[in-house]
Amino acid sequence: MPENLRNLVARLSGQRVIVLGDVILDEYLIGRATRMSREAPVPVLEFEERRLIPGGAANPAANICALGSTAVLVGVRGDDSEGTTLQAVLHEHGIDAHLPFDGRATTVKTRVMAQMGLRFPQQVARLDKISRETISRETEKELITLLEQQIASTNAALLSDYHVGLLTQPLIDAARNAANQARIPATADAQGALDKYIGFTVVKCNADEARAYLRRDLESNTDFAEAALELCKKLALTLGMVITRGADGATVGSADGSTIHCPAPAITDVFDTVGAGDTAIAVITLALAAGASLVDATTLANTASGIVVRRVGNYAPTPEELLAALI
Repeated sequence: MPENLRNLVARLSGQRVIVLGDVILDEYLIGRATRMSREAPVPVLEFEERRLIPGGAANPAANICALGSTAVLVGVRGDDSEGTTLQAVLHEHGIDAHLPFDGRATTVKTRVMAQMGLRFPQQVARLDKISRETISRETEKELITLLEQQIASTNAALLSDYHVGLLTQPLIDAARNAANQARIPATADAQGALDKYIGFTVVKCNADEARAYLRRDLESNTDFAEAALELCKKLALTLGMVITRGADGATVGSADGSTIHCPAPAITDVFDTVGAGDTAIAVITLALAAGASLVDATTLANTASGIVVRRVGNYAPTPEELLAALI
């Protein structure tokens, strides 16, 4: 592995990144499967553990903190017990959270996991407590004010769109304009909503999202290279477009018209792909803030995502794990 990537890992720390997006509390209820229920064809789980993890936009923020940098998280939460719990979980992960109330319940995703003697528990059900209503104009103005107050002291801006009503077009435009004024990179994990992020530095989507947006099949490296360039041009991105492709790595289409395929590390024991995209955009953003090229940033992001898929649920790799994976 090139030495420049190992040197880049150290430069991921000491950055300050503002993260704007849909903040979610991820709850994992883990039990041991003991028998089948007499009432329905489902396993009966005896409760063992409850885990609470930063989800949604809070996951890239947690990744930023785990890699030694500061994440300033801007979003909303509910005035409820889950909102209080969410704030405590974010504090435990070292995230500087600014989450005003918006009159909605806190978004919670609850996963029920069965421990069946395997290395990791298996998901058997998921229950989402969620509102997709657009935030109010008053909240939108409050978040824009928070954004403008915080962004001057940051090295990059990251927008994480989980389509839960927070990232309105005026808020997105304000983030892009503030980042441009501060002369810092603005990145976005659009999760398919690509048209909202015109003029950003870098936008990331996955292969399925690119196929759906372009309304055509994409299979070969050439297909993805053409798609990345088309998206980069259509969105008027100032640096480039990144299409993540799972085990096939990622394809970068740059604003200068060049393309490159960044291979993924060989991973034989993939357990869960949840959170890999959040880790990728966090590492790309930190690397760009540290002055890395988009290709090096994406290559390092592939390595970090390879660590995440070997875990269950959201996971934030440490610098030591990233260095070990680069050997």
